[in-house]
Amino acid sequence: MNTRYLKHFLALSESLHFGQASEACHISISALSRNIRHLEKELGVVLFNRDNRTVALTDAGLKFVQYAREASSQWQMIQTELTDDSNELHGEISLYCSVTASYSVLFKLLNRFRPNFPGIEIKLHTGSPDLAVKRIAAANEDICIAARPNTLPKSVIFKPLMVTPLVFIIPVELPENTHDIPMNEPTSAEAWSNVPMVLSETGIARNRVDDWFRDMGVKPRIYAQVEGYEAIVSMVSLGLGVGVVPKIVLDNSPLLKRIRVLEVASELEAFDVGLFTLKRNLNNPLVEAFWSTVD
Repeated sequence: MNTRYLKHFLALSESLHFGQASEACHISISALSRNIRHLEKELGVVLFNRDNRTVALTDAGLKFVQYAREASSQWQMIQTELTDDSNELHGEISLYCSVTASYSVLFKLLNRFRPNFPGIEIKLHTGSPDLAVKRIAAANEDICIAARPNTLPKSVIFKPLMVTPLVFIIPVELPENTHDIPMNEPTSAEAWSNVPMVLSETGIARNRVDDWFRDMGVKPRIYAQVEGYEAIVSMVSLGLGVGVVPKIVLDNSPLLKRIRVLEVASELEAFDVGLFTLKRNLNNPLVEAFWSTVD
C-alpha cells in the first residue's frame, strides 16, 4: 500500500475538506481525490461519503483511521531507523489539547522540548478537553493534554503535570436589574436553587458540579449549557449567571479583570492535568521523547 495514500487519507479524515487537505499535503484537489479513489479501490470499500457540500467518513473509513495512523507511525519509525545514522530523532507526532492548554501548559513543555529535539515536528489539534481521552483511545492522536477523569481505559496511561482548582465564578460588576447572582456564597440550599448557573454540557467539570449539588440536595437552576470553558467565562462576564471552570482557564482569560472567584465552603474536587497516551505509543521514540520531557 502506498504510504502517501495513507498520509492523504489521514489529512482528509481530519479536515473533512478537500481544499484544506490538499493544501496540507501540497498537492492539487484533483490529485488528492484521485489518490483517495485509488485507496478505496485497493481496499474494496468506500472511505468517504462526499457530495458538493460535505465530506464525511463512512463506518469503514472510521475503522481505517486507526490502522492508517498506526501504519504511518510504524513506517516513520522504521524509515528513520534505517536511513538516519545520527542520534537525532526526526518525524512527526500529533498533540491534542484545549486552546487554553495550548498557550499555557503546552507552551512551557515546548520550551523544554524543542531545544533537545528540533527534528520532531509537532502537529497540534485543539478542541474540547472532554474529547481528549476518546481521541487517544481511538488512536486519533499520539498525546493529549487534559484533566484526568475518574476512570481510564486500560490501554491509556496518564502522567500528571499540575493540579488546578475547579472554581465558581461571578462577574465583578452586575448588570442593572440583576438580583439573582450572589456576590457571596448563598447561605442555604434553597438560596442555591435560585442561582442561575452557566455550566458545561458534559464532561468532568459537569459531573463534579452535578455531584456537588446532589450532595446538597439541590436541583440547580441552569441558565445555559455550553461547550468550552472559555464560553462559560464569557457568559459569566456578561452577568448571565454563575459559572464553574478550572482556575487555569480563568487565569489565562482576556476577561480575567471582569470575573472573580466566588468562595465556597465546600470546594469542588480539583483537576489533575497531565499527558495521556496509549501504552503502546511509548514504543515510538518520538512519543517517548515528548513524554520524557515531563520530569
